[in-house]
Amino acid sequence: MDNPIVYFTREISKDSILALYKCLGIKLKGNVGVKLHSGEPGNQNFLGPEYWTDIVNYVGGTVCECNTAYDGGRNTTKKHYKTMQAHGFTDEFKVDILDAEGPDLCLDIKDGVTIKKNYVGKDIINYDSLLVLSHFKGHPMGGYGGALKQLSIGLASSYGKAYIHGAGEPSKKWTQDRDLFLDSMADAAKSIIDFFKEGNIAYINVMENMSVDCDCCSVAEDPCMEDIGVLASLDPVAIDEACIDLVYSSNDKGKDHLIERIESRNGLRTIESAYKIGCGNKKYVLKEVKF
Repeated sequence: MDNPIVYFTREISKDSILALYKCLGIKLKGNVGVKLHSGEPGNQNFLGPEYWTDIVNYVGGTVCECNTAYDGGRNTTKKHYKTMQAHGFTDEFKVDILDAEGPDLCLDIKDGVTIKKNYVGKDIINYDSLLVLSHFKGHPMGGYGGALKQLSIGLASSYGKAYIHGAGEPSKKWTQDRDLFLDSMADAAKSIIDFFKEGNIAYINVMENMSVDCDCCSVAEDPCMEDIGVLASLDPVAIDEACIDLVYSSNDKGKDHLIERIESRNGLRTIESAYKIGCGNKKYVLKEVKF
C-alpha cells in the first residue's frame, strides 16, 4: 500500500485550512461530527472559532466536545457549555457535548494492548463521519497533543478520560505509569477509527501558538517557537509524525523547549504504539501546497 499523503501549507488562515482540506479529495458523509478543543478558561493559546468557520460550514458539521476529568471550566455540561459560549463557539456553530447525558457508550477495542474498552460520549452514535481539527502543541502528561490525542482523550467521556489516563484504573488517572497511559491513548484512538470505519475521518493539524502546555491548561506557558503551518491527511499517525518531523527540522531555537517536553514525557511512544496496532502509517509523503 502506498504511503499516505500529508498536505502541508505554511499559510495559517481559515481560507488555507479549508483549501488544504479540499486537497484530501474526501466528502465526509451524512451527519458530520467536528472534534475540536474548546479551550480551558484562562488559556491564551487555544484556537478559537475564527479558525474553523469556513471548514465547519463547508462540511455542514456539528462541533463535538466531551467533559473533562479534572476540576475547571469544562468538567460539567453546564460549565462546559458556558465556556463554549464565552469562547464564541456557540455563536458560530451547532454544538454537541457528547457526554452531556449518560450512560456512556462503551466501545470494545479489538486490538487493544493495554485497555480493551473505551468509554465515549454516547451522542457519538448520531454521527456518520468525523472531522478532527487539532491544535498541535505540547502537553504536560502526553508530551505533545495532536490528532491521536483528539481521537482518544478528546472523544472520551469524563469517566473515559480517567479510564485512559489510568490505563483501565480510573482511580490512578494522575498516578499511573506514563507509558501505560500513552499506550492506552493509542488503544482508544483505534476504537474510534474502527467505529467510523475507513474513509469516514479526515484530520487537520494547525501548528500555531505552540506552547509546551495543552489548551486544557488554565495557566499555560506562552508559545516557545514560531508558527509552522497547517497539515491535512486521512491518516492520524502520519499527520502527527509529520508535525513532529517539522518541529525537529525547524531552524527555530525555541524548538528545543518543545522537544524537551515531548521527549521527557516519552511522547513519541503514542505514535509508535498507534502504528503498531494499525491506526496508521509512520511513513508518509509530505506535499507542500502554496495558495
